[in-house]
Amino acid sequence: MDTILELRNITKSFGKTEVLKDISIKIGKGEFITLLGPSGCGKTTILRIIAGLEEPDGGRVFLNGVDVTEMEPNKRDVNTVFQNYALFPHMNVEDNIAYGLRIRKTDKKEIAVRVEQALELVQLSGYNKRLPHELSGGQKQRVAIARAIVNNPKVLLLDEPLGALDLQLRRQMQTELKRLQKRLGITFVYITHDQEEAINMSDRIAVMRDGVFEQIGTPAQVYDLPKTSYVAEFVGNANLIRGRVTEIKDGVASIEVAGGQVKAAVRDKQPAPGMEVILAVRSENVKLYTYSTQTSIRCRLKEISFAGGMQKLFLQLEDGTEVVSSSFGMRLAFEPNSEVYMSFDANHGVLVDL
Repeated sequence: MDTILELRNITKSFGKTEVLKDISIKIGKGEFITLLGPSGCGKTTILRIIAGLEEPDGGRVFLNGVDVTEMEPNKRDVNTVFQNYALFPHMNVEDNIAYGLRIRKTDKKEIAVRVEQALELVQLSGYNKRLPHELSGGQKQRVAIARAIVNNPKVLLLDEPLGALDLQLRRQMQTELKRLQKRLGITFVYITHDQEEAINMSDRIAVMRDGVFEQIGTPAQVYDLPKTSYVAEFVGNANLIRGRVTEIKDGVASIEVAGGQVKAAVRDKQPAPGMEVILAVRSENVKLYTYSTQTSIRCRLKEISFAGGMQKLFLQLEDGTEVVSSSFGMRLAFEPNSEVYMSFDANHGVLVDL
């Protein structure tokens, strides 16, 4: 990976609250990386440090190999798109987009050409003279993006830019943003608390919790192979089941749990027989039967819900653990409060850290 942005051992505190705890990450040229986590985990602070709007207490920021930690914001080849658009209300679309170019004293003819190109990229050709109050929320967001990309920054920072849009428009803009990013080849650093948004758009996801990166990987790695119970639950709401390893054979661990036994493939975790473990399994990988097998768990079906073509069956293990099984369509073979047996393929069971 050809690195364009690096955070090296960054720390930051506000008063006695440690917001970032010695975090490091390398981001590649042309990469779409998302910082994913709940409010207060440190996502926005990272963006502000990259942009130069906040100074780290410790660590360094490198842009294209140059240490920019102490460089003024306007000297960094970085632009930011905010959730609230931050458009100048008295300026029309054209002037909003051209503002940064005029500050840099760019030639007027070049400004006109680049503004038109930016409008075309965000599919707003012909909107040059409209004022912000004449635009919809989605159109305002496109203008904000056009204003950010017109300067051809090396890195574009996006701080929950779709958060104010309704669900349908947000999904449409996700597709358009990804298309735009690939067309421009600009590195996008995107922050959100929406795991679906992160999975749909990103080349890599950095899952954050309390000022640290819990896991950095592709959407498939983060979803299918979570490293910690936090990642497993935050990204995709995985079921977590406690158990004890009884045997390891041919790269597969046999695990005794309340009500039965299951198997899980051994990957980077190396458990030993007798070890207590936590197993993560996605709801769509949980299968239900009316009979027991060598690798199944006896449980009770507590509730069935159906919405949007997806049926969810809520189960309870003998130790009180709640598990969800989900599938498209309706399963008519099971009744609420009946005894059933759940199972899953060993490759779908992932051993995670607490």
